[in-house]
Amino acid sequence: MLIISIDMKSKEPMYEQIYKYIREEIKNGNLLCGTKLPSSRGLAAHLEVSRNTIDMAYGQLLSEGYIESVPKKGYFVCALETLYLEGIKVNGIPKPEEEEKKGNEKNFRKQKEEDRVNAVCGIDFSPSGVDMDYFPYGKWRKLMKECLIDDNKELFLAGSGQGDEQLRKAVQNYLYQARGIKCKPSQIIIGAGSDYMLLLLSRIFNRQMAFAMENPVYKQAYTIFKSMGYSITPVEVDEQGIRVDLLEHTDAEIVYVTPSHHFPLGTVMSAGRKQQILAWANKREERYIIEDDYDSEFRYFGKPIPALQSEDLFGKVIYIGTLSKAIAPGIRMSYMVLPEKMLEQYRKEAGFYFSTVSRIDQNVICQFFLQGHFERHLNRMRKIYKAKHDILLQELKTSGLPIRITGESAGLHLLLQFGDVVSNAREIEKELVEKAAMQGVKVYALSDYYIRDIKRRPTILLGFARLKEKEIVEGIKALIKAWL
Repeated sequence: MLIISIDMKSKEPMYEQIYKYIREEIKNGNLLCGTKLPSSRGLAAHLEVSRNTIDMAYGQLLSEGYIESVPKKGYFVCALETLYLEGIKVNGIPKPEEEEKKGNEKNFRKQKEEDRVNAVCGIDFSPSGVDMDYFPYGKWRKLMKECLIDDNKELFLAGSGQGDEQLRKAVQNYLYQARGIKCKPSQIIIGAGSDYMLLLLSRIFNRQMAFAMENPVYKQAYTIFKSMGYSITPVEVDEQGIRVDLLEHTDAEIVYVTPSHHFPLGTVMSAGRKQQILAWANKREERYIIEDDYDSEFRYFGKPIPALQSEDLFGKVIYIGTLSKAIAPGIRMSYMVLPEKMLEQYRKEAGFYFSTVSRIDQNVICQFFLQGHFERHLNRMRKIYKAKHDILLQELKTSGLPIRITGESAGLHLLLQFGDVVSNAREIEKELVEKAAMQGVKVYALSDYYIRDIKRRPTILLGFARLKEKEIVEGIKALIKAWL
């Protein structure tokens, strides 16, 4: 039985203490691959805590890929990529210990294709957008007035191209607390949306550098880099994330991923796969990973998945986050965290750009963070979206539709898989979309997000953020008529 010390006086929840202890034991190699963990009932009795506490801890470990569940047998430790964690030299890059001794050595917008359906759809299961009925308009107006009440002339000057320092400090604090990211304000760049951040990166990177992107992918990111002349190789993903074994056989130096909640498949990159991709980046000095963390705030079981950047020991991850999902798309504010070694190149190639977010908006958002409104708004929206998520899930499970539901643990959309793996999934999805449209419902085909389509199960995306609960119920009833 595991010997776990729980501090009953700590403000940290007991399930999180248990989760962190087991996670560290796995990462340190004390719990080897294949080791069977105690049953939740047995461990709960041993630690004298509720079984629900153990279930929450195991659930978080399971979602992050540290353990796996084998039906009727229990939980077992997964294999981790040790090359990166143990700090073994890769092409001359030193261990973390050696480095220390030397002393410091999306806004989601799907690219729309021409509408193939002429019918007018009354219910739109769009995976884009947010519910604006609960936006804190009163608090926002109050902050707008406060930032101008003292005739603050400073706000009408250009300011720093990276964004106001006070806002960058507020973002720094949020990223550390919510995503485990350790960075300095000097590494943070504030800009108007994730598209702007990607355009900045296209200025920083050499045009000869080859890109790899998940397939399927957030098409807007693909379109931006493609339009800038970069060579892009699509790399397939599985249930653990981007396939690093396939990535190794490309000439890519930059890879774009959505590890905390893959878009559009909704999967979470496992702990082992994270170490593999970090090890891949470490093999060459010029390799980097772009982490798009577009909706990490909305997770319905356990706590948010730690950012890939939080596990980066060598400055290989470029982190991009946005407020489009958390607050509102129209605010147009995103933030990027650059590795320190990239700052000089940024200042040389793109440091002359002025910030694309007005300083008044920056000030309002900064106070929104500092006064606790952002955290309260997030907590409220999590409950609202979870209620919608649960209703959609329940309606689908009782619908009788011949589907398999995936991607339901987080985010603002889920996926419906139909039938077996086929070579004509795109055609089948097109037919499903058209049948839904005839019933006044708009749904989205997974094929729209593939750079290069593959043999797979036909899949439809259903977003729920912008719909009212009544509309979700009506929409599923209409889909039953369309597809049965």
